[in-house]
Amino acid sequence: MTNKQTSQNTFISHLSELRSRLVKSFVFLIISFIICYFFSEEIYRFLVKPYSDAVLENNLDRRLIFTALHEAFLTYLKVAFFASLFITSPIFLSQIWKFIAPGLYSNEKKALLPYLIATPILFVFGGMLVYYLIMPLAIKFFLGFESIQDSGSLAIQLEAKVNEYLSLVMRLIFAFGISFQLPVVLSLLARVGVVDSNYLKERRKYFVVIIFAAAAILTPPDPITQIGLALPLLLLYELSIITVKLIEKKDNA
Repeated sequence: MTNKQTSQNTFISHLSELRSRLVKSFVFLIISFIICYFFSEEIYRFLVKPYSDAVLENNLDRRLIFTALHEAFLTYLKVAFFASLFITSPIFLSQIWKFIAPGLYSNEKKALLPYLIATPILFVFGGMLVYYLIMPLAIKFFLGFESIQDSGSLAIQLEAKVNEYLSLVMRLIFAFGISFQLPVVLSLLARVGVVDSNYLKERRKYFVVIIFAAAAILTPPDPITQIGLALPLLLLYELSIITVKLIEKKDNA
């Protein structure tokens, strides 16, 4: 067998292994989706809790509505898919790791493994920040625009739609979770020599503008969520500079 045939067979075997791992991951995703659908009402209550807590704290009589026959059903499907994607993301990462790990040297495995562990942890931290801090503050901010009826005007009262509210919560959780991967991305770029600590320091002002622009795009047009995303990202950027500097010291040692 020639070298060309050997390399071709190796490439095909790698593709087969990748397909097998992707199929396993999607099977886990489908099973998780089915399970999550049975618990979609409980997941829905959990995601709605910031809104219900804000309403109860202000002694308001509010509800969530749906205006289309299929809207509630599709919302539960969306909730189940969101939860299953969140649950199976570590499985996807582990399958990717099992695929690339055999081709790495031991020192490369030690260098890459912390990033695979940090990725879901930072995503969870971003989601927790949204759920426990940003959403309650944003809801109170929006409820502040309500007004009572008087002799010269009609009352302005919030009647949020189920689908729109849950879409907002899930979008913010993903936006914060993905944005919190900034230290991982910058550290990996430093590992391959694309950036260094001096580069990040010198271009700090440009990154500040980029961070605020990204926060404006990824969040609703209100100051609470935009600042709530921008400030942690600025902190993570400064943390990334420290991390990159430690990587440089370790490489130079």
